[in-house]
Amino acid sequence: MLRRPERPRKPGRPGGQAAQGEPGRGRPARPWRGRRGSRPDAGTISLFVAVVATGFVSIIGVVVDAGGRLRAVERTDACAQEAARAAGQQLDEAGVLQGDGFKVRQDYVQRAADAYLRTCGLTGSVGLADGGTRVVVTVNTTYEPALLDLVPSGGWGITGRGSALLVHGVKEAENG
Repeated sequence: MLRRPERPRKPGRPGGQAAQGEPGRGRPARPWRGRRGSRPDAGTISLFVAVVATGFVSIIGVVVDAGGRLRAVERTDACAQEAARAAGQQLDEAGVLQGDGFKVRQDYVQRAADAYLRTCGLTGSVGLADGGTRVVVTVNTTYEPALLDLVPSGGWGITGRGSALLVHGVKEAENG
């Protein structure tokens, strides 16, 4: 190691000693270390923290957005199911009175389902199955990620389905 040369002591000091606090006098000289921060491991902890923090933020983003998508799927399914129930209550009254059985009217079904889906802020398609005794509602929407929207993906597609079966009976359900 390189050492700085010591300066000669000032004459006239009692005991021939240097005053305390004067650099290079009264205490041993510190070794000269060259440029500041020339240690080979300087900054490695900062890099490690940056990499780990990025990983943690990514994991939190995935968890939050996956949870948001699950909530959106549940909400879409629930709205589709409720719209199917609302549409299933639109009976063909004339057919019931004439003894033709329990069936729904397609135009009333479509209007009732659309009205219910509008309250949810969704749109969907409505169809009849099983000879008009089952109402099927399908809703397509997208979920926009909250934290992982840094990559433009156009959102995640979500499809919700719901159906309602028309039943009647005094003591137990009967079809048709």
